[in-house]
Amino acid sequence: MAKSKEVKTNAMRILEREKIPFTHYTYECEEFVDGLQIADKLNLPYEKVYKTLVTVGNSKNYFVFVIPIDKELDLKKAAKSVGEKSVSMIPVKDINAVTGYIRGGCTSIGMKKQYVTRIEESAKTLETMIVSGGRIGSQIELKPDDLCKAARAEFADIIF
Repeated sequence: MAKSKEVKTNAMRILEREKIPFTHYTYECEEFVDGLQIADKLNLPYEKVYKTLVTVGNSKNYFVFVIPIDKELDLKKAAKSVGEKSVSMIPVKDINAVTGYIRGGCTSIGMKKQYVTRIEESAKTLETMIVSGGRIGSQIELKPDDLCKAARAEFADIIF
């Protein structure tokens, strides 16, 4: 059987263009599965795997938060980190329209627009972290500072 050509996502193209090294992992998956299931499938430690959450603030602006898969976003801390009174999760049905990605394949790199992005500060202690590669079935591993640079993000305390 011929090996299928690796399909590059927008996120991967951006990382390559910025000469940011990353490792790409793929897994078989037909529909959305949560980050814990992905980590289990790929045999990855939970503390290295992060999920990307999209919120909307009082100002109607969108904000992106990257947090460990086994943690919950603290909406108060998240809002404070982006200078908003409050933020709330966007409805799942809006993810594609807002980000250009689909649920389960959303990454902070290369969204339709550049949104204010915060990465949970605990990521700074990691040598590398793993985030969605920009589609279901794709994960990328890179240095936290490199993700910060590629996503034009800042680190902040945003979890409980």
